[in-house]
Amino acid sequence: MTLLPLACLKTRPLAGGLRRAVGLTVTLLLASCGAAPLATFDLSAPSTDVKARALRGVLVISEPSAVAPADSDRIVVRTAPSAVAVAKGAQWAERLPRMLQMRLIQTFENAKLLKSISRPGDGAMPDHALAWDVRRFEMDASDAMAHVDVSVRILDMSGKIVAAQIFTAEAPGEAGEGSAAAQALDAASNKVLRQIVIWAAGRV
Repeated sequence: MTLLPLACLKTRPLAGGLRRAVGLTVTLLLASCGAAPLATFDLSAPSTDVKARALRGVLVISEPSAVAPADSDRIVVRTAPSAVAVAKGAQWAERLPRMLQMRLIQTFENAKLLKSISRPGDGAMPDHALAWDVRRFEMDASDAMAHVDVSVRILDMSGKIVAAQIFTAEAPGEAGEGSAAAQALDAASNKVLRQIVIWAAGRV
């Protein structure tokens, strides 16, 4: 199985003394990861069969929260119930949370709801906010399935939760091959994004 240990994940810069203290360790870990170019994969946004009612007001869509290793640009593979790795030679085109935010916005746009959504900082006066968490976004080697699990909340502008839902989807794929894993995760992601748009439009 062509997987890499989590030490091969890209890391954010460390500050000052901490950077100096761990510099040698990080260098040794990354040296084992090789420097071959990574195949880069993107997620798509559903463009058909997304029929949602018009939103009442404007919904702001933030970047979802995620924990490592999902909060990165690497394709995560679960190798055991308590162990994960990353697909060798493959990466997402962007950090996964950022890419999911863009694709969800595009899914709303594809549902003809372009004027009803915004990003934080766009200058729009939103009526509601969509907050979400990536609970699972990975290939599972045990069942050769891509699993996407996302928790979504809609809040009014006072911060009160007015609706909440967990969305899950899966799609068959190959855990040990980057291209097949990316395609399977994209298929599962499409299902979840479509479900979120239809659900949110009925509650805003």
